[in-house]
Amino acid sequence: MRHLTRPFVLGALARRKGVEQFVGPITLGRERGIRWVAVWPWQDGYNVSVHDVQDLDDEDYHDLSVFPPLDPEDEDDTGYGRAIGHFQDPAEALWLAEQDTGANPNRWVNHGVAGDDYADFVLARRAQQQP
Repeated sequence: MRHLTRPFVLGALARRKGVEQFVGPITLGRERGIRWVAVWPWQDGYNVSVHDVQDLDDEDYHDLSVFPPLDPEDEDDTGYGRAIGHFQDPAEALWLAEQDTGANPNRWVNHGVAGDDYADFVLARRAQQQP
């Protein structure tokens, strides 16, 4: 099972390991892309970052951190995204991520695994487009 239960998400964060989630497709202006969100340990707490990146439409690309940003001026470094909050409590960080980005409480994965959900999304989209 790829997705973590809430206790496992909190446990990963307590062990100073990041979690992330592929949120889905987005449109910014006329540009279509995808969004993913991350919660990761930083200094004495946890950062929450959101990433609005280009949809490469390729199920073989799983490292979302290297996808080009939709708005290059909005993200200095694609891998870090836009920080939207920093909290001492990991549960508060998750709450912000879920409230502000549309992240689903039941779809968190370990760091580096959100690309698998993106690959599933690409394959499902292609299957829908087939006659």
